This record gives sequence, C-alpha cells and structure tokens, in this order.
Amino acid sequence: MSFRHENEDRRDLRKPFLHTGSWYRMSSRQSSMNMITSSQMIRDSSVSVLACVLIVSLGPIQFGFTGGYSSPTQSDISRDLKLTVSEFSLFGSLSNVGAMVGAIASGQIAEYIGRKGSLMIAAIPNIIGWLAISFSKDSSFIYMGRLLEGFGVGIISYTVPVYIAEIAPQNMRGSLGSVNQLSVTIGIMLSYLLGLFVHWRVLAILGMFPCLILIPGLFFIPESPRWLAKMGMTDDFEASLQVLRGFDTDITQEVNEIKRSVASSTRRAMIRFSDLKQRRYWFPLMIGFGLLVLQQSTGTNGVLFYSSTIFQSAGISDSNVATFGLGAIQVIATAISTWLVDKTGRRILLIVSSSGMTVSLALVATSFFIKGFVKESSTMYTVMGILSVIGVVGLIIGFSLGLGPIPWIIMSEILPVNIKGLAGSIATLANWFICWVITLTAPLLLAWSDGGTFTLYMVMSAITVIFAGLLVPETKGKTLEEIQFSFR
Repeated sequence: MSFRHENEDRRDLRKPFLHTGSWYRMSSRQSSMNMITSSQMIRDSSVSVLACVLIVSLGPIQFGFTGGYSSPTQSDISRDLKLTVSEFSLFGSLSNVGAMVGAIASGQIAEYIGRKGSLMIAAIPNIIGWLAISFSKDSSFIYMGRLLEGFGVGIISYTVPVYIAEIAPQNMRGSLGSVNQLSVTIGIMLSYLLGLFVHWRVLAILGMFPCLILIPGLFFIPESPRWLAKMGMTDDFEASLQVLRGFDTDITQEVNEIKRSVASSTRRAMIRFSDLKQRRYWFPLMIGFGLLVLQQSTGTNGVLFYSSTIFQSAGISDSNVATFGLGAIQVIATAISTWLVDKTGRRILLIVSSSGMTVSLALVATSFFIKGFVKESSTMYTVMGILSVIGVVGLIIGFSLGLGPIPWIIMSEILPVNIKGLAGSIATLANWFICWVITLTAPLLLAWSDGGTFTLYMVMSAITVIFAGLLVPETKGKTLEEIQFSFR
C-alpha cells in the first residue's frame, strides 16, 4: 500500500483550517523549473531555510518583548495606574497564566491547522493585548491585555521550535533552533532599550510590530513538510521539502525517510493521554518534560523580570541602564550558543551552561548573605554589591549558552511525531507553569531574603547539571527520524 493511500483516512479526518503559502506548490518537474527563474533568492537550501527561520523568529521576538516589558515599566505603570507591589506582581505574572492556556491548546492547534496557521492565530491576541495595555485606564485592561499576550506567546513558544526543527537540515538544526532563543533575547533587549526612552503606553504600541510583520510574512514561506506528510498531503509535502532544500537538490532519500517515519506511527486521528503511558515514550517524555521544567526552576526568568529591583538592591543607581546592559549580554551569549550548538553538541553545552549557572548563583547568594552582616558605608558592602552583579551577569551568560535555547531544541527533536502535539503541549504547559510560579514568587522571595532566594535557585541549577550529565542523549548530526527511531 502506498504512502498516499495509507494516509487517506487521516486526510479525511483532519483537513487544514488555514493552509497558507501555497505559492510554492509544484505539481510537476516542469512547474518547478518554471519557478526557478523567479526564485533565484531561494535556490540555495540554506538561504531558503534561513529566510523561513527569520520570518517565524518574529514570534519569539514578540515572546521576549512581552517578558521584558514589565522590567522598565514597573515604576511608571505603578504610579500612573496606582498599583501596589502585589498588583504589579500580578500583572507581571498574568502573561504566564495566559501562556499556560495557550500551551494547552498549542499542540492541538498546530496539529489541526498546521504550524503556520497556529502562528497566525497566535499573532492576533498579541496585537489585541498590546492595544488593551496601551489604552488602559485602570488595572482591568492591563490585566486583560497581559492575559491575551500570554495566550499568544504560549502558542508561539511551542510552535516556533517545532517548525524550525521540522524544516531544518540535520547539520543546521541546532544552530537554526537556537535562533528561537536568540530572538527571545533580542525581544527582551529591545523592550529594555526602548523602555529607557519612551512612555509605557508607546512601548506597548511598539510591541505590536513583530506580529504585524509576522502575519503577512507567513504567506511567503512553506508549511512544515513533516506536518504535511503526516496529514497525507503528499504533493505539498514533497514541494515544500524541495523548496527548503533547493530546486537542484535530490530529496529522494529524505522524502523516503519521512514517509517511513509517518507510515510507522499510529494512524489514530486523536492521541489520548493513555497513549503516553506506553513504555517506548517514557524516556523521550522524561527528557523533554524534565529539561523544560528545570530550565525555569533555576529562576533565571525571575531574575530577568525583576532585574531592575535586583540591581537597586546591589547598590546600582541607574538600574534600568544596567538591565539593558544585561539584555545585551544575553543576546551576545545566545548568539555564541547558536554558533556552538552544532559543533560541540547539545549535551556538553547543557552541562557547561548549568555548571556555570550553579557557580554564579552561589556567588550571588554568598554576596547577599555577607552584605547583610556589614555596614552600608563599608568597603566590603560595595565589593559584595559588585560581586553580586558579576554573579547575575554570569548567570545570564551561562543560561544563554545552553539552558536557554537547548531544552526547546531537544523537545522539538526528541518527541515522536505521533505524540508531539499532545506531549509538546504538556511540556510547554509545565514550562510556563514553573515560569509563572517563579515570576510570582521572585519579588516575594527577594523581599524575604536575597541570599536565600539565590540559594534555592542554585540548588535547582545543580540538579540540572546531574540531570544533563546522566540522562540527556546527544542528538547532534542525526535526523529527526533517526533520533525517534532510537527510542523504539
């Protein structure tokens, strides 16, 4: 039985609600040759894939802008809308609540209407959310806007790394996958930078631009070939892969591998929670779920969200400028990770990253503990303040080198295609839930004890070192089909 016939039942059960970007479809070799003249810009496979990645990376930029928005605007929003510390903390954490709802829906949305369709849907609540915040007159509107932004970000956080992993060649998948986290850090840095110069309402308007550009951009890139194959759209699947690899590239071997992988997966239209209990899924689920939980448990996002407050407590007067500097360092470190991940491998970067974070967090915790026992006017107090800032910078560099980008890469690589929608949603939900807990509790913990807070984060970072060293497999240089076959 042919691949096309095997998937007839799946095509009938699930038709794409939004199948954008059909310009690339080639029904014959002749039509593809006719397109070559007008498609010189994407003849080279790497150029074509890179163009796709750059367009969808607007989603993570929106993700980062949303996350970074609360740091430079805290004092102004609290003053203008008369918010208490707890009310602003609620505002900061509501994006994570919305993201949890988006994460629950993300896998099924991406499975039913495709990776691009889900990104288009995610962009709409983001735009509405920023408008609600910009024109808010009281706390109810900024809360609603933050929830809407979070919902869109929750979908983006799952869909973008999955899309990138499914379109990238195996030798570029790590580097291109790291662009997801690099874009997040760029979004954070932009929110810090622009927050220094514009009013918080204007900053909210500027926050809409990534999604306003993303929506039309999605019409000019192909859908994920692996999703098209799973849906039984054989012609579109092969056409999409041909565009991504270049019109002169022989894609026969990759087409056959994807067909075999899809044919060997379950043909059930709906995956149930009970399916995840199968023994063959335990290990990839544990790795994907564990890395995304540990990524947030180290408290890095809590440090980023309230970095201005942390710098103030360290004795730095212009904390917003220092926060922007921190964002810039994060972008540089993540860019280095993008270059390293396909050279050194995922596992070694995770171990080095989490080890560096553990040392940095120990330095920050020790500094704050010592500051509690010396006078503010003393030289020791000043030295400890400097060391705490060095430790925070070290934490962000360590996180950006490995623990920031790599869990998302491995999650998108390691989960089998037939359970990726449901399992990916659960893993993303867990990630956002821990992020919400960290964001909500960070200001309260810092008010309780600066040193104690960073000690808790240090313990979780040390656990991450052990987890990565003992359990995480290396996926560098393998196709998605080879990775998933190894767990059968």
